[in-house]
Amino acid sequence: MKALVHLALGILFSTACFAQKPNIIVILLDDMGYSDLGAYGGEVHTPNIDRLAANGLRFTQNYNSARCCPSRAALLTGLYSHQAGIADFTSSDQSAHRGPAYLNRLNKQCVTLAEVLKPAGYATYAVGKWHVGHTEDPIMRGFDEFYGFIRGHSQRQWNRQAYIRLPADRTPEIQFEEGEFYATEAFNAYAIEFLKKPRKPDQPFFLYLAHSSPHFPLHAPAATRDTYLDTYRKGWDQLRKERYERQQMSGLATASWSFTPLSEVPVDEDKIANGFAGKPNPDWDDVPAARQEDLAYRMATFAAMIEHVDRGVGRIIKLLETSGELDNTLILLTSDNGACYEWGPFGFDESSRMGKTILHEGEQLRHIGGPGTYHSVGSAWSCLSNTPLRLYKHFNHEGGNCSPLIAHWPKGIDKPNRWVRTPVHLIDFMPTIQDAAGAEYPQHFHGHDINPSEGTSLLPVFQGAETLPARTLCFDHFESSAIRDGDWKLVRGNQRYKQRTWELYNIANDRCETKDLINEMPELATKLEAKWTEWAKRVKITPYYQHPKKP
Repeated sequence: MKALVHLALGILFSTACFAQKPNIIVILLDDMGYSDLGAYGGEVHTPNIDRLAANGLRFTQNYNSARCCPSRAALLTGLYSHQAGIADFTSSDQSAHRGPAYLNRLNKQCVTLAEVLKPAGYATYAVGKWHVGHTEDPIMRGFDEFYGFIRGHSQRQWNRQAYIRLPADRTPEIQFEEGEFYATEAFNAYAIEFLKKPRKPDQPFFLYLAHSSPHFPLHAPAATRDTYLDTYRKGWDQLRKERYERQQMSGLATASWSFTPLSEVPVDEDKIANGFAGKPNPDWDDVPAARQEDLAYRMATFAAMIEHVDRGVGRIIKLLETSGELDNTLILLTSDNGACYEWGPFGFDESSRMGKTILHEGEQLRHIGGPGTYHSVGSAWSCLSNTPLRLYKHFNHEGGNCSPLIAHWPKGIDKPNRWVRTPVHLIDFMPTIQDAAGAEYPQHFHGHDINPSEGTSLLPVFQGAETLPARTLCFDHFESSAIRDGDWKLVRGNQRYKQRTWELYNIANDRCETKDLINEMPELATKLEAKWTEWAKRVKITPYYQHPKKP
């Protein structure tokens, strides 16, 4: 019934607004923080993305699954990642002893956006990072064309051998001279290449552009990196204040927001956490000058990676303007989770991943972000990226499971250039896109029963509504858990967070989770925990779901 309602709504909406189905583009960044984009307060140069934000909708409470692969599973399928088979990570299949949620790849009880849109007449393209299991590639899950990588959470951006063109019989259309290859720009180039492919008359397209930037390893052209060095030499303390001031000026941060202190460093071995395990990240002024310079180069590279994504967005906008298709193209842009803390305030290098972070000085600094290097940005800069939200990727506090979301669709969005404060989730991409395209979400697909979609269509918000119907959203990633029910959020950390017990926040009054009310409202916390446990059983999270033992 829910699928029929979505189909009817989509057909009605499409007929009322325009005769031709919209093109659809989903742009996903990787480990980008809540405030990195200019539209959300950041100092990173993102004029093209900011243009989409100014002429579209900017969502303030867009939730994800706290890590790359489960977030991708939720976005692609409209299901909680556990229902799609990826409860934790895309490691080896653990379903035999942990249950079906731990298959650790997309299962046969879900359909992807491409598998829903292709029968509706769409040409389907995927570019970039897959990361929802490598036993099935994008072509096997509904995409016509693909360029990117299938295995792993990341690849070296300077190594063109790490990236493939699918189907396998395709001759790569774009040739890169020795020393010219850079993956983010290669992804941009293939996105343009696919959009230029001949299509049937009036055939719409769906492009899933899943960047690996700015996920580690930090890689970017030195010329772009160097434009940010003076900015990041100011340090995270000053820049966090500047971001928050811009957030207040733009109307993003309201009276219910707070400027939070630097988050604590997750608990881990001191050699991994740089000696700060369980402690707050250090003030910038307390960091030695040589380390400050090393850190400025790391964050400058991180920012440069985002800027190169933005340049690709600019090229896509220009192409669509030239072809006259921009007005009838729905563009959704977001990040898969909050910024990443790995592993401590000074980050890590590949050679020191399980030990003390290498300090780069002198001529070594010039190589940061270049070929043959492998760096992360670290937890302190990630506090800047997530300004002013608490904690990071891996955790279901707001800094981990809340990302920017921009929706741009001139023909389909009323009252653009506004903040949308109703809670939404990546599971909403499926019903929103399905409705916009007039596509049908199947009950059965290729001989398998399909789990009903969990999301809610955002079309009412596109049409001017300020809120969506009340609902409950739930989260769990490696025992970091949360439930969002109305204005209330119950959340707990895992073994890497020193407070592993439940915390209770009223997000409407305390957007940044600064006032834990669990001792004041224990009965409400108990009710929310029971509701979360019921959900955990439904989506088959171990140990709440008792996996039947085989005879």
